[in-house]
Amino acid sequence: MKKNLFSILILIISINLICSGQISDPKLLKDQLKNELLTNLTHNILPFWSERMEDNTNGGFYGRIDSNNKVYPDEDKGGILNARILWTYSSAYRILKDTSYLRLATRSKEYILVHFIDKQYGGAYRSVKSNGEPSDTRKQIYTQSFFIYGLSEYYRVTGDKESLNCAKQIFELFEKYALDKQNGGYYEVFTRDWHRSHDLLIGEKSVNDEKTMNTHLHIMEAYTNLYRVWPDKRVGNELKNLVLLFLDKIIDARTSHLICFMDKNWNKTSEIDSYGHDIESSWLLNEAAGLLHDTALSERVKQMSIKISNAAGEGLQADGSMIYEKDLSSHRANNERSWWVQAETIVGYFNVFEMTGDEKYLEKSVNCWNYTKNHLVDNNAGGWFSSVSGSGVPGQGDKGGFWVCPYHNSRMCMEIIERLTGPKVF
Repeated sequence: MKKNLFSILILIISINLICSGQISDPKLLKDQLKNELLTNLTHNILPFWSERMEDNTNGGFYGRIDSNNKVYPDEDKGGILNARILWTYSSAYRILKDTSYLRLATRSKEYILVHFIDKQYGGAYRSVKSNGEPSDTRKQIYTQSFFIYGLSEYYRVTGDKESLNCAKQIFELFEKYALDKQNGGYYEVFTRDWHRSHDLLIGEKSVNDEKTMNTHLHIMEAYTNLYRVWPDKRVGNELKNLVLLFLDKIIDARTSHLICFMDKNWNKTSEIDSYGHDIESSWLLNEAAGLLHDTALSERVKQMSIKISNAAGEGLQADGSMIYEKDLSSHRANNERSWWVQAETIVGYFNVFEMTGDEKYLEKSVNCWNYTKNHLVDNNAGGWFSSVSGSGVPGQGDKGGFWVCPYHNSRMCMEIIERLTGPKVF
């Protein structure tokens, strides 16, 4: 008994020393990280959404919950939010085998197929009203990509052919209407019946910003998941083309940062370094290339991923956090610590640690998690704050809404848990 108590005491002391930065044992760091993320995922993130956000009046999930946990039942329901909820609970069931997660994934899938999918023109609406009627019927490619992502994940865990067929149909619409067949890449926004428009929906400043890094990043992510469950040659070819677009067009060869906005010919139209997107792309590119089983491409992506992660490090702070972005034209940095940026930083640097074996990247990942659990996680009322200030004060942004969802943070937890449970399988 005394021996067991002594061993427990030594473990507690070691973990405390790790947290204080006095020692750095990789195995203890990884064990601590895995256990804390599993706890946060299963006792905070997933229960927060399942217990507070199910709409038992109109079906599906509520469209908004604010920073004080007040739910707005009459708020429109965003397509991005609902598609990400589908992905989250599908993936959670796949990894954790808890049937309560499958119930929520199925609830989400059924609501999406009934209310979001446009049965006349195909694709998914950008949003619906609280009662499920169409609200914003525009076909935004960014939004559509998450329906491919979520539906393919649901098929991955259930074999539900209706979901896979819907994901395939959206892929076909992308290739028919959104693909720039002359210059490559994809345009951004279309009317309900798939006529191109120039609406500015994700930060574009003018109609000259015709192609965005952000949209292409999530198309690549979606096609990666679709190709995983439907290894069609065309999907593989387009996925490879997307990886090459990042390597050749979207990543700035001089700085290794991503170019946020471009014209139709891929000329740079913005002066923003987005550190969160940098670090997110570093591991999503690696995942996409790994699935393609192209050795030369994988090696090229690996080297570029390391460069991107090092460039993103310009946004890392001494407290372990990552700031949002920097405007190069004004030299002004946005020092907000966003929930999703921290989540992607944790995964991104862990990914580089796995690729290189260099423990400094593991420490960056753990340090960012330590910051996140102390500042972004609401340990009193549940969920995560969407952002905190440079001094660590939570902002008034919603905990759940059109853009804020259980996706970046739950995916971060599940990525690390999977990687520490066994070797990464593409």
